[in-house]
Amino acid sequence: MTDIRESRTLYLASGNAGKLKEFRVLAESSGKNWQLELLPDYAKLPEFEEAAPTFAENAAGKAFYYSRRGDGIVFADDSGLVVPALGGAPGVLSARYAGPGASNEQRIAKLLFEMKGLEGANRSAYFVCVITAVRNGRAVAVVSEKVDGEILDAPRGSDGFGYDPVFYLPPMGKTFAELRAEEKSVHSHRGKAFRRLLEVLE
Repeated sequence: MTDIRESRTLYLASGNAGKLKEFRVLAESSGKNWQLELLPDYAKLPEFEEAAPTFAENAAGKAFYYSRRGDGIVFADDSGLVVPALGGAPGVLSARYAGPGASNEQRIAKLLFEMKGLEGANRSAYFVCVITAVRNGRAVAVVSEKVDGEILDAPRGSDGFGYDPVFYLPPMGKTFAELRAEEKSVHSHRGKAFRRLLEVLE
């Protein structure tokens, strides 16, 4: 059986080009020589329904589901924004918060509408990322990380995706959408989780 470390390609079970771009930046900066690709024919496969109530269950479900469609190490993440003052919303529904097919702008608009009138600590929020990697039907890693911040009352910045323009990181004095790719890879929930994944695989 081939050692995991000898297989230097990781297949992302996602059609999200923004995620792939971020993960590639992280892989390149790791110095570990991992190659990242989208899972072949991902768009042609029946979509996995992310119906579980937790990030961990959704990440594991996606990884196992799509690993049956390809060889090598397949990894999937479930990431989302949690606002305690909204009872944990958007949470696992982050990508579907404004309904199926909604744009990033529409999701942000709904979030800001729901948070209208909230101030101070009530605008605290955090991003969560759970990653599961599966090979030949066996989980080889499950990692999770988070990053704390707060929600601004208006978007700032033009980079990133999702809720990045309104997620403010106090230590940096910037939103995620204002960070350079290298800065975001250091501070983001996805960056921290992916580095842990590579450590486990090494």
